[in-house]
Amino acid sequence: MNRRELLQMIMSATGYAMIGSPVLLSACAGSTGYRSAAFSDSDQALLSDIAETIIPRTTTPGAKDADVAPFMSKIVDDCYSDAEQTVFHQGLAAFREQCRARFGLDYAELTEAQRTGFVNEQDQAARAYPRSPGSPAHYFVMIKQLTLFAYFTSEIVQTQVLRLVPVPGRYDGCYPYQEGETAWAI
Repeated sequence: MNRRELLQMIMSATGYAMIGSPVLLSACAGSTGYRSAAFSDSDQALLSDIAETIIPRTTTPGAKDADVAPFMSKIVDDCYSDAEQTVFHQGLAAFREQCRARFGLDYAELTEAQRTGFVNEQDQAARAYPRSPGSPAHYFVMIKQLTLFAYFTSEIVQTQVLRLVPVPGRYDGCYPYQEGETAWAI
């Protein structure tokens, strides 16, 4: 047996021949977006609309531009406990129902002023929520936290809103800052 035959046997035994280069290269392709089984399309759209109300598009991209809803649902699915997931999903359903009861419309159909007012009311309710130790936070607190986390860790914000140094140099604790400059990405 020569070296070539030995290498062919090793490759076939390890499955290299069955995993061709198209399969290996497909692992390098970017993600096409996360689809959660626990969040319907209407849930994703509602999350996106709420996030856009919290961080609207101005001279900088808004939450919808950063596509925060799939990231938010991924975090809820993968990182939240069962109790937190239950509170989050029930809260999202309650948000939808309260909006319909108050305005007779879905959240997406409200004017910008109505959306802002309704979100502010939910925020006040979340602040007044009596949270006991060990219990999950109010669902709207979770939505706000996820919105901010998803927005500020998105590629569009890291590259277009914040200043990014992909390969940082030395640490300089007294770096000069000019009033009005954008913050640094971390």
